[in-house]
Amino acid sequence: MAGGCLSGPIPLSGLQLGMAAALVLVNGALSVWLGLGLERKLAVASVRTVVQLLLVGVVLAPVFSWQRPGPVLAVILGMVVLAGREAARRSSRRYRGMLGASVLAMLVGAGGTALLGVGVIVGAEPWWRPQYLIPLAGMMMGNTLTGVSLGLDRSLTMLDEGRGVIEGRLALGATWWEAARPVASEALRSGMVPILNAMSVVGLVTLPGMMTGQILSGTDPAIAARYQILIMFLIAAATALGTTTAVLLSVRALFDGQHRLRPERLEP
Repeated sequence: MAGGCLSGPIPLSGLQLGMAAALVLVNGALSVWLGLGLERKLAVASVRTVVQLLLVGVVLAPVFSWQRPGPVLAVILGMVVLAGREAARRSSRRYRGMLGASVLAMLVGAGGTALLGVGVIVGAEPWWRPQYLIPLAGMMMGNTLTGVSLGLDRSLTMLDEGRGVIEGRLALGATWWEAARPVASEALRSGMVPILNAMSVVGLVTLPGMMTGQILSGTDPAIAARYQILIMFLIAAATALGTTTAVLLSVRALFDGQHRLRPERLEP
């Protein structure tokens, strides 16, 4: 790079990645020294990181080269299912149908917002262009997953531990929604906290991954900043839609048609 001009990314060799991986050994040494017992989990997580990212690179290469909507949408659908499964798995309590509700929440929140962002706001041609849709959908999924899992866990915990208060409201004549609305509000608030915190400090304390990646690849920082603004707003919308869908479905699942709370439908 000469005269301060931007250039493409510097290629990374296997040796350079190995040097970066060696830094993880510091975490392992700290775990052993302090008796944290995290060294095995750290090793497994590191191996999974390498395998999963390399596999994604192998899978996405033909998808990008084929330039057909079918494979692109298949990748998006696979991401939705995996994200929904992970969101449901993170909750401390479960109910029958929770996996389907989580997948639907990810589809509505992350999938729908990604399609809107690429096809309408960015105006990519065609609307399923993998260069835009897959990376944006991935960022929507990751952040929406966090909001959905937090919202689910909070709503189910409050419905379980606060059943006396809820049943008291029902006994006074409240409908299931009137009795459960404070629970839904608190759960939605919990699910939105991470993205609100991220939006508050972005650019001041952190440079998000997409903006950093674009700058490293040679994109003008001003253009990278605009894309990051777009991403943050899309993530906020996706998190709100996904968390709202998951929380409302979870709350409704624990009431029957006679507006009775059914805590026996919960399982640890």
